[in-house]
Amino acid sequence: MKKAELVFIPSPGMGHLVSTVELAMLLTDRNQQLSITVLIMKLPFDSKVSSYLNLLSESSDSRIKFLELKKEENSSSQTAFSRLFLYQFINQHKSSVRDILAEKSNSASSDLAGIVIDMFCALLIDVANEFGIPSYLFYTSGAAMLGLSLHMQSLRDDFNQDVTDYKNSNVELAIPSYINPVPAKVLPSVIFAKDGSCDAFLNLSKRCRETKGIIINSFFELESHAIQALCNDKTIPPVFAIGPVLNLKGSNGQNQEAEMIVKWLDLQPDSSVVFLCFGSAGSFDGDQVKEIAQGLERSGYRFLWSLRRPPPQGKIEFPGDYENLEEVLPEGFLQRTAEVGKVIGWAPQVEVLSHSAVGGFVSHCGWNSTLESVWCGVPMATWPLYAEQQVNAFLMVKDLEMAVEIKMDFRKDFNTVGNDKYEILSADVIENGIKHLMDPENEIRNKVNEMKEKSRLTLNEGGSSSASLRYFVDHVIDNIP
Repeated sequence: MKKAELVFIPSPGMGHLVSTVELAMLLTDRNQQLSITVLIMKLPFDSKVSSYLNLLSESSDSRIKFLELKKEENSSSQTAFSRLFLYQFINQHKSSVRDILAEKSNSASSDLAGIVIDMFCALLIDVANEFGIPSYLFYTSGAAMLGLSLHMQSLRDDFNQDVTDYKNSNVELAIPSYINPVPAKVLPSVIFAKDGSCDAFLNLSKRCRETKGIIINSFFELESHAIQALCNDKTIPPVFAIGPVLNLKGSNGQNQEAEMIVKWLDLQPDSSVVFLCFGSAGSFDGDQVKEIAQGLERSGYRFLWSLRRPPPQGKIEFPGDYENLEEVLPEGFLQRTAEVGKVIGWAPQVEVLSHSAVGGFVSHCGWNSTLESVWCGVPMATWPLYAEQQVNAFLMVKDLEMAVEIKMDFRKDFNTVGNDKYEILSADVIENGIKHLMDPENEIRNKVNEMKEKSRLTLNEGGSSSASLRYFVDHVIDNIP
C-alpha cells in the first residue's frame, strides 16, 4: 500500500474530539502507511481540550499530528448561547482550514488523500473541493440518527414539508433507519427551531450526501437494521460502520479523584451500585436535584451520583462542581445515605462503568455514553437532556430493548437563553426507574451482556467493524486525487 495522509476536522468540544482522535489511532495502528493530521477548533470555555491535547502530545503516535486552527481576526466572540453559535464558530475557522489544505496540496512531499469531517463541519467540503480533495464524513452519533437526519432533510427538500411544525405534535414518523414508528416528541430540538438553525442543520445533512463515504461510530451487531437501511439507500455514499470507537484509557489526568472513587467502589458488592451521570453539559436546577435525591434514597439502592453545578443562565460555559453539596441537597441527605451512597462532581465514567460493583447507569444517552454502557455491559436507564439524546433513548428502549425508560422525551437544551421552564421529574418516577433498572431479573441485563461480547469481537480480525475499517482505507486509497 502506498503512503497516504488524511486531515481530520472534528467539531469543537471534547466528545467529538475524543472519538475523532480514537479513530485516528485505530487507523494508524492498523495501517503503517497512513498518517493523520487533526485540526483543532478550541471553544473559549472548554479548558479540558488543552489538557487532553497535552496528554496526547506526550503519548500519541508520531504519525498523528495536531494543529490548532486560528479564528478569523474580525470574528466576534459571543458570551451568550444561541442555537446557531456552533455553525458560526466553525465557519470562523474556514480561512485557517483553507491555508492548511493549500499548503499540503502544494507540497511535493504531501500524500494528501482526503479530509474527514464531522457533520457539523460539512460546510468545509467547499474548501476541500477548491483543491480537488475528496471529503469523507465521520458521524459521531449512531446509524439510526444519521438516517433520521437524512430523512428529515428529504421531507423538507423532496416533499416540501416544514418539519418545524412537528413541535408539540403527537404524530409518529416511519423512518427507515428505525424499526418502530418514531414519535415526533423524541425528535432533536433543533428540528423544531424556527430561528434558522433547523434549516442550517438540514443543510448540513444534505451536504453529507456529497461526500465520498460516511464513517459511523457504531457496529452492525448493535444497529443492524439502521445500517442495512443506510446501505440500501442509493442516494447516499458508501457507509462504513467501524465502531465502537471509545477512549478506554481513563481519567484524563484527574487521577486523585478517580482513585478515590474506585476505592469506594471496591468496597461495594458486585452489581449493587447505580451510577448517575449526565455528560459534560448535563446539570439540573435545585428543585430537580432534590427530587433525584429523594428518588435515590427511597429506592434503597447503593448509588454513585455525579452532581454538577449549572452554569449561569445564558452563559456559554460547561457545568462545574459544587463547593458545598449541602446547599443543593435535601437537609440530612448526605448523612442518611453515607453508608450506601457517594455524591461526587466530575466522574471518570469509563472506570466507573468498568467496575464490577456497578449494576446500572442512569444516563443522558449521549452516543459515547451509550456505547460505553454497551461495551461495559451495564444496563442503562434513559434520561435525555439535549441534542439527539431523546432519539438515542428511543432507540435503546424501543428498537433495541436494551434500556429502561425513566423518560424518553425529557428535554433541557444546553444553556438555552431565556426563562424556559423545564419539566421536573418526580421522585416517584425516578425511584421506579431505578428499581426497574436494578432488578436482577430484568431481561435487558442478558441483552446488554450479549451485546458487550459482540462489541469486543467486532473490531477483531474477522469482525464486521474490522472489515469496514479495511474497506474504508481501500476506498480512500482508490480515490486519491
